[in-house]
Amino acid sequence: MKTQNYLFILLSLLLGACSDKGDQPDAWGTFEATEITVSAMANGKLLQFNVEEGQFLDSGQMIGFVDTTDLYLKKLQAIYQRNATASRKSDLQAQIAIQEQNRTNLLIDKNRVENLLKAGAATQKQMDDINAGLNMIDRQIAAVQSQFGGLADQIKSISQQIAQLEEATRNAYIINPVSGTVLVKFAEPDEVAAFGKPLYKIADLREMTLRVYISGSQLPNVIIGQEVSVMYDKNEKENITTNGVVSWVSPTAEFTPKTIQTKEERVNLVYAVKVRVKNDGSMKIGMPGEIKLINP
Repeated sequence: MKTQNYLFILLSLLLGACSDKGDQPDAWGTFEATEITVSAMANGKLLQFNVEEGQFLDSGQMIGFVDTTDLYLKKLQAIYQRNATASRKSDLQAQIAIQEQNRTNLLIDKNRVENLLKAGAATQKQMDDINAGLNMIDRQIAAVQSQFGGLADQIKSISQQIAQLEEATRNAYIINPVSGTVLVKFAEPDEVAAFGKPLYKIADLREMTLRVYISGSQLPNVIIGQEVSVMYDKNEKENITTNGVVSWVSPTAEFTPKTIQTKEERVNLVYAVKVRVKNDGSMKIGMPGEIKLINP
């Protein structure tokens, strides 16, 4: 009788051990999200900065701007300079018109002298002087016309300066790049911002990534696009279970991270795996999680 009891107890323990082993997760890891640090793209005082930690921001939402007074004044100065340079074009055209009229007058005189020269009433020197005058006028017209090219280049250069100032003015407006939740705020209104200075950090927490580590023996059972069970703590005794999808598997092995336990109790080499999980708000960055492979 005692022998039968011992056998029953031993069988129960074995079955319990097998059951416990079957409930063990296949991999452990922590939740993470793609964090983006938004920095200032202009220098100046933060006249407006509507950001609070925990706030959800839409992509393309304007959340503040840097003082653009200096940029505006520089743009006005460049516009006046461009207008002044463009006005020189009218002056050059007027100079050409005067020389063209002088040329017309000399051509009339030349025709008259040619007739007088045929009648013997004019000298060759008179004709030579008129031809020299015509040549001088042609050179003067060519010299004035050559200034148009340099003038056009100056206007183009100033226009590019104005475009750069307009781009700098647009960069003074702080536009949120991605939809997500503000994690950390680094600046406050009325502070002086500098180009490249971090303003806030944001991440889209609506979908989290659970980075886990698997052993080489598990690698053939994990493929991209595969659905897995994801578990994380609800309280001290209970877990929340949801589904996730494998989005990435590392092509190379690495040594087991110190904080990670794999199925084989810290084997020497493991492979990192990323699992995408829809977040209902209960998952947090850095929270531990685990997965269990779903058998087909």
